Amino acid sequence: MTSEIIYKYLSNEASEQEVQMLFEWIDASEENKKHFITLKKTWALTALSEDISTASTPVIAVQPKKKAIQYLKYAAVFLFLFGLGKLAFDFNQKTKSSKEIVLELADGRSEYITKDNQTKLVNDKGDLIAKKFPNQIIYFGKVQDQEVVYNTLKVPYGKKFKLTLSDGTVVSLNSGTTLKYPEQFGINGKRNVYLTGEAFFEVAKDKQHPFIVNANQVDIEVLGTKFNVSAYPENPTVNGTLVEGSIEMYEVDNKINAVLLQPNQMATWNNNSKKITTKEVDPGFYSAWTKGELAFKDTPFSTIAKIIQRTYDVEIINENAVLAKQNFTGTIKISESSVENILELLKRDTPFNYSVKGNTITITNLR
Repeated sequence: MTSEIIYKYLSNEASEQEVQMLFEWIDASEENKKHFITLKKTWALTALSEDISTASTPVIAVQPKKKAIQYLKYAAVFLFLFGLGKLAFDFNQKTKSSKEIVLELADGRSEYITKDNQTKLVNDKGDLIAKKFPNQIIYFGKVQDQEVVYNTLKVPYGKKFKLTLSDGTVVSLNSGTTLKYPEQFGINGKRNVYLTGEAFFEVAKDKQHPFIVNANQVDIEVLGTKFNVSAYPENPTVNGTLVEGSIEMYEVDNKINAVLLQPNQMATWNNNSKKITTKEVDPGFYSAWTKGELAFKDTPFSTIAKIIQRTYDVEIINENAVLAKQNFTGTIKISESSVENILELLKRDTPFNYSVKGNTITITNLR
């Protein structure tokens, strides 16, 4: 097998007969397979390096796993260097109301969290209860009676935010997330918050006041620990992943239906079966977003598309049936990558066309 045919295949220029010859040659021995993968890595790096600026070259690694068609089954592990300066989309045309972080106060008022945001938050008595910054709000103090009021923070697609609750608990909020929480916790009772979306909790220890995350049809109760909760309404599951300490996940309407997690375990609630299952995981994988990364592990493209939509505030319409069946493994640095970077990477494994209109990306078959 000549390198010329391999490079024609990698450039989508090989004939059907040449492709058939290539895969027969790859199947002939492990040595041929390794040689093919080596040439493909070299080709990918070379092709991309010709198009990008070397001034900023983030590393994106993606490993496709399950192949739907034979032509793609040897596209195994890639390491690509991507330049970003020339490859950004203009996705800045949405209205302010849908792009800004919104704080809904207990008295019915709403505030946008912007760079010009006011720096203090006072209650109806004029007492200072929090300081606000462009990327976080820090609450403090406790109410001295039974009257606990709730604020709601809404983080739109494309943004993240950090919140320090009045008990010292730190909550990192992912894109597309809403958290309802007490403006100040009281001196009695449990510490309840209500989550839609995804958040990473670092709960302040307080054995007298259990901390409870209300997420869909389950509650997650803790005393003091670090864990991630993913409860997006468009997903049929709620996942709780424990980093340290212990948490209990149970069905709201049937508290006997419960599991107790140890570190490095994940509990998954299924809305349809009403069952909670557990498994051993690497918790760092599920909290990678708090460090500015997207992490995929044998993840279907449909799930990846949802994550990209939330992270980059775009809409993806996939009309490519082959791509829809693919699973991928890898990591992407959010700040160093654009949607176009990611799509170009995926195209190397599963060829497709895409078009951009406003914030909508439509993926189609090759023509």
